[in-house]
Amino acid sequence: MNQSKRYLDIVRDLRDMIRQDNIRPGDRIPSERELAETLQVGRSTIREALRSLELLGLIETRRGEGTFLADHRNNMLVEVLSTFILQDNQSQKDVRETRQMHELAAIQAICADRTISQMGIWDGFRMRLSEEENGFQREDFVRELMVLSGNRLSLKIWVLLHKYSGNPYNGTVSKAEKERLLNILAAIEQQETDKAAQEFKTWSDGLLKERLRNDS
Repeated sequence: MNQSKRYLDIVRDLRDMIRQDNIRPGDRIPSERELAETLQVGRSTIREALRSLELLGLIETRRGEGTFLADHRNNMLVEVLSTFILQDNQSQKDVRETRQMHELAAIQAICADRTISQMGIWDGFRMRLSEEENGFQREDFVRELMVLSGNRLSLKIWVLLHKYSGNPYNGTVSKAEKERLLNILAAIEQQETDKAAQEFKTWSDGLLKERLRNDS
């Protein structure tokens, strides 16, 4: 079983346990140790799953008190995403495609704004691609694009979708990827929306194919 699928199984098990134990909003949920023993997994895995549920707004941590089930009934975004992303393989494919739609929309918004497309930050990106000793993190690159698009709601949705499509941008940019990213930056500065989007999609799709090969 690949890591992302196992991770989602743990999140699903936690949700099922909360329902079966009739834990209500405001009630305290079992500790990491208790959950690890019940679900027979490591505490680090439980900790990561709890962080994801907290990101979705399903639970909340109170310092010195523990972790509690949150009242998310008034947050339709959380309700829809938290239910949908834990479904079947087709739903996972839909999550990946929706995430990429937000990424491409961010590139379109950046290219359409001359002020943003001409910012000096792109030179900073180039320097990081060429000089960083520890490598330029893929996730940092994409997150910066989402932030620069100026759409905070899209950014929030992207964070959730990125998490539940298995963190596709984990790791550092390889030497082979650098030329593609430099092409993206050049197209953005020239406000060539279609070219920037196509270069990004080719890069993102390539990462997915590589990951699927490694998981098979």
